[in-house]
Amino acid sequence: MYLSTHSYSSPTSSSIFRACKVRFASTLSPSVNHSFSSASRTFARSSPSRAFTPPSNVSCRSLSFSSALRSIRYSSSQRWSHGADWRSPVSLRAQIRSSSPVLERFERKITTMASEHPFNGILSGLPKPEGGEFGKFYSLPALNDPRIDKLPYSIKILLESAIRNCDNFQVTKEDVEKIIDWENSAPKQVEIPFKPARVLLQDFTGVPAVVDLASMREAITALGSDAAKINPLVPVDLVIDHSVQVDVARSENAVQANMDLEFKRNKERFAFLKWGSTAFQNMLVVPPGSGIVHQVNLEYLGRVVFNTKGILYPDSVVGTDSHTTMIDGLGVAGWGVGGIEAEAAMLGQPMSMVLPGVVGFKLTGKLRDGVTATDLVLTVTQMLRKHGVVGKFVEFYGEGMGQLSLADRATIANMSPEYGATMGFFPVDHVTLQYLKLTGRSDETVAMIEAYLRANRMFIDYNEPQEEKVYSSYLDLELSDVEPCISGPKRPHDRVPLKDMKDDWHLCLDNKIGFKGFAIPKEKQEKVVKFSFNGQPAELKHGSVVIAAITSCTNTSNPSVMLGAGLVAKKACELGLEVKPWVKTSLAPGSGVVTKYLLQSGLQKYLNQQGFNIVGYGCTTCIGNSGDLDESVASAIADNDLVAAAVLSGNRNFEGRVHPLTRANYLASPPLVMAYALAGTVDIDFEKEPIGTGKDGKSVYFRDIWPTSEEIAQVVQSSVLPEMFKSTYEAITKGNEFWNQLSVPSSSLYGWDSDSTYIHKPPYFDGMTMDPPGPRGVKDAYCLLLFGDSITTDHISPAGSIQKDSPAAKYLMDRGVDRKDFNSYGSRRGNDEVMARGTFANIRIVNKLLNGEVGPKTVHIPTGEKLYVYDAAMRYKSSGQDTIVLAGAEYGSGSSRDWAAKGPMLQGVKAVIAKSFERIHRSNLVGMGILPLCFKAGEDAETLGLTGHERYTIDLPEKTSDIKPGQDITVTTDNGKSFTCTLRFDTEVELTYFDHGGILQYVIRNLSKQ
Repeated sequence: MYLSTHSYSSPTSSSIFRACKVRFASTLSPSVNHSFSSASRTFARSSPSRAFTPPSNVSCRSLSFSSALRSIRYSSSQRWSHGADWRSPVSLRAQIRSSSPVLERFERKITTMASEHPFNGILSGLPKPEGGEFGKFYSLPALNDPRIDKLPYSIKILLESAIRNCDNFQVTKEDVEKIIDWENSAPKQVEIPFKPARVLLQDFTGVPAVVDLASMREAITALGSDAAKINPLVPVDLVIDHSVQVDVARSENAVQANMDLEFKRNKERFAFLKWGSTAFQNMLVVPPGSGIVHQVNLEYLGRVVFNTKGILYPDSVVGTDSHTTMIDGLGVAGWGVGGIEAEAAMLGQPMSMVLPGVVGFKLTGKLRDGVTATDLVLTVTQMLRKHGVVGKFVEFYGEGMGQLSLADRATIANMSPEYGATMGFFPVDHVTLQYLKLTGRSDETVAMIEAYLRANRMFIDYNEPQEEKVYSSYLDLELSDVEPCISGPKRPHDRVPLKDMKDDWHLCLDNKIGFKGFAIPKEKQEKVVKFSFNGQPAELKHGSVVIAAITSCTNTSNPSVMLGAGLVAKKACELGLEVKPWVKTSLAPGSGVVTKYLLQSGLQKYLNQQGFNIVGYGCTTCIGNSGDLDESVASAIADNDLVAAAVLSGNRNFEGRVHPLTRANYLASPPLVMAYALAGTVDIDFEKEPIGTGKDGKSVYFRDIWPTSEEIAQVVQSSVLPEMFKSTYEAITKGNEFWNQLSVPSSSLYGWDSDSTYIHKPPYFDGMTMDPPGPRGVKDAYCLLLFGDSITTDHISPAGSIQKDSPAAKYLMDRGVDRKDFNSYGSRRGNDEVMARGTFANIRIVNKLLNGEVGPKTVHIPTGEKLYVYDAAMRYKSSGQDTIVLAGAEYGSGSSRDWAAKGPMLQGVKAVIAKSFERIHRSNLVGMGILPLCFKAGEDAETLGLTGHERYTIDLPEKTSDIKPGQDITVTTDNGKSFTCTLRFDTEVELTYFDHGGILQYVIRNLSKQ
């Protein structure tokens, strides 16, 4: 056993370094997995144990690698079409095949190396019960190594991937041995390469990814190479779900009205994505109006086991949305990465990562009556956040697993980013198989999945004796101990038991400004603001709910909580309760399946009566697309400095994210969202105070409208049917009228429009040559911003509304864009000019250089002027002066947002010095060539006496070969201070990216040499 957290030690093994260097020799991998490797994020460390030799006593079989790539043939079929067999996303691409000389050369290279595969000896057939075989697979039991049986299931997926991809070139036998010896090697920070089976995108991150790919084509052409080399080599699925906003609510026509506005605002973006689906091979685009990316992935795109040209292997996916982890609930290894890293993975670049520790999380018992999966995930999030799981896998096991539905598991897996883990993994068992059948996967497919996983000892059967697994550390939770709760008002892991909510709210009003404080004077806490709403009297006070949203992949994929919300609405209607009309209510399902079962159950009409009409199929309020509040409500809040509240069934509630005017934002289950909407305030004790007065004049309490678990289960059983999933995903292949009418050019190079405010060619590759620029230190840099703890990617690069007086707004207005057409920052991520101006533009950001003032400004140190951050950054940049950012702990937590690294780079930031970094954001900084440095334990800007008014010099060796991952770096200031930081390049591969000026520059140079 070893502890769950380990002190950092850099990989020093010369063999590891040699392996890394040889991997840099080629970006295009002669991979054995047909380019769809399975696995999970692999991170390895030098192994002290015996060398591993694959067995020779198993009959050898050479593997044909003509299937290594999906050689794509151009078809008149639209690129978003999913093909004839809606249940098999592998077949989606049968309609979108096209040829490419680059792919053909890659395929020939793989074919040549096929017979040399070191593990051909364990390539085995998987028989069908009725005769014949499903295909061939690399058999872990055939290795005859007892260490494998004790590996966590998530690590077995990494092992299978390494074996299948082993070519002693990019993946070596030494890498395989490190994973087999995981118990000893995991604490040593060894690195191994990983190639995902597929890449998942949503449109907010997908547009900049396609912009980058289009720019890379031009860059590689400028270097004298072939633009066709820039093509995804693994399947890329892009689901458009982040663009729809709640402009229209409480209307039967809300879906159509919001979709009309969505297409009007985003026509150029959508056309660009449609162009990308034809210009780039292996890219599938699911049109807007289809659902939320992670629910579509769970219900449809997730394969669990691939069968590619007769070779079987586990599904794996990396996504440019941090909640890609939701698919872990299905037993598919998946997690979020930065957009920059995903782009490199698309182009065949192996992902070099550190073999993670695995926290074993044992579940026992069952949830009490009335307790929801949302209550459970908020409890788990708090426990794991306290335990410390950053950079680790969490694997759930125990007898309590059988009490959790697949949707419950997906809810827990979804919030892995909130508790800090790379994955929250649920191994495949009978519950998984039942869900696959429910969602319309064929009986033959489910039989193949079960047979493969059993044969490779990756299936859990709780009816059989269990082999004891070894974990890095252990946690356990008795499910009956979970109680109803919500989280907030500013962070997902600040859980509040429902019974304590009223007391906690009053403490938040009293406390000084912080994550649990608003500093409202006692004499002002009971202030009531009266106003007129559509001609009728209305009132608000601190804690009044003005937004109530049932939304987000976290919960809308779970029938029990969605139907539970419908039952609350039904009981409230029958008792005569009604949500106040000034509360902005909305329901945004994650797929059309939800609409079908809400209608089947007869509960949608009650939701409509309470104002929860369906507003669209997308993320909406959870990502800040909540739309405007009524002007009378907005004025009442702003003019009286009220702490108004939003309650949503989402996964993020960071300050300024949900809506600029809701300073208190609480995460809750859909039924609780309904309850708080009915109460109209978060300042209530549901156990003691009535929610309202019924039509009979009597008080109605929480217990009167709350459904029992049995009531919910009965409705789920009768209302959620397999045919609903089949018909929904068959319809996706037909698209919609708006999408089908978009016409796009057929050119392979994009025709940039200099007047466009949505799509703009970024400057990353301007002036690029074949010679890497080498290490770059920082000389006499000014501090652009001085932060405390928990600065999120929403603070750094907000996704929501563009404020009318911001630099981004000025840029848009100067180009003739009316304020009503600003759209959101997230929708304009294809334009670097807007996004550079939107960096550090969150209206709730706290910069210590401003001495307590909140907002997106900073002090220009040389002049002492207070300027917008962008304006100050440009003044430094135009003077040739470097800048840095000083920060506290958990810098960059939240969404996997590559613009949170791209924006600072464009503003001229050369380094970020923080107490700690969120995993994905640190990787993004590296990918953009920004130095990530960590203060030593116990130190930060405050303890070191740094005011942010100093000038900072960071000396680096002149040669990359003289820099080591995790080494100490000295930082000096112009007033004589000196302190030591840890250089957070965690692998040799990351050093190589830095040497090239960024990961994409590295990929371009390597591809140019092919």
